[in-house]
Amino acid sequence: MEKCRLVLFLAAISSVFRLLHATSGDSDPIYKACVDQCKETGCVGDNCFQHCNFSSGGNLIGGPWYLQEPLYLRWKQWDCLSDCRYHCMLVREEERQKLGLKPIKYHGKWPFRRVYGIQEPVSVAFSALNLAVQFHGWVSFFILVNYKLPFSPSKKPYYEYTGLWHIYAILSMNAWIWSAVSHSRDVELTEKLDYSSGGALVGYSLILAILRVFNVRDEAARVMIAAPIVAFVTTHILYLNFYQLDHGLNTKVCVAMSMLQFTLWAVWAAFTRHPSRWKLWLVVTGGVLSTLLKIYDFPPYMGYVDADALWHTISLPLAYLLWSFVRDDSEFGTTTLIKKAK
Repeated sequence: MEKCRLVLFLAAISSVFRLLHATSGDSDPIYKACVDQCKETGCVGDNCFQHCNFSSGGNLIGGPWYLQEPLYLRWKQWDCLSDCRYHCMLVREEERQKLGLKPIKYHGKWPFRRVYGIQEPVSVAFSALNLAVQFHGWVSFFILVNYKLPFSPSKKPYYEYTGLWHIYAILSMNAWIWSAVSHSRDVELTEKLDYSSGGALVGYSLILAILRVFNVRDEAARVMIAAPIVAFVTTHILYLNFYQLDHGLNTKVCVAMSMLQFTLWAVWAAFTRHPSRWKLWLVVTGGVLSTLLKIYDFPPYMGYVDADALWHTISLPLAYLLWSFVRDDSEFGTTTLIKKAK
């Protein structure tokens, strides 16, 4: 009798835990039934999908081999299952909203609404704008150091961090490209490319902050500082790509490196007499606030704007201010070195 009671007690506890953890939409029986029915019929209500008439290879089910799904649709990977999940999610979220319930995640993602097949249109738009701002900042910096500021006797720019900022620009533009791609269609490959490029950018930004803050000019010293950080970031990227694509771990690692570089810049700005240190203060303050958005996750407003989209929005003026500081820093550094040479 005691054993029976113990079994019943453990069963009750396990059922409670299952209810507590069944907060994701994909565990909702109504949603699951909708997806199963859609896979059989190819329809959710009045919406029917041509993908459900094709096999995974793009061939028409029960039809001749030469009738295939358009290649551009297969490239986007909007197949029968993904369309069924998306429209069942919308139907279920409308039902939940009528009941006064808050949005929940489906398969680890918030219920976003597509626009012309783009999964997260607001994030894609602001990723593209960030790419444009980074490109503009880099080009203006390139023109300044190569055509407006004087060269040293060795025919090189006086500013000793020119090459480092060029590398930063390339990594930054690469990161925003894959951010736009990933938010437009989130599959495993695009997510890995987004995480990898973002991690590489954050890691390199930390290296650049250390080198500039401590005014490290010797090449051997730069290599010694960069080597352990490069090794750590490389290991992290390999872990995400070949072992486990852990979103939580990636967020923790990137936030930790970001906060460390913000701390370095803030301390340096507090003690330096750099004429443009106020721009750096704004970048650091805005950067800390935007990083908190990566931690505080909330459902998308009206199905479009979430914490990630707001983070992309805040990044626009911060990127402009950062490149403005870099241009000022190159002018300040060049003037200082010319005065010392005289």
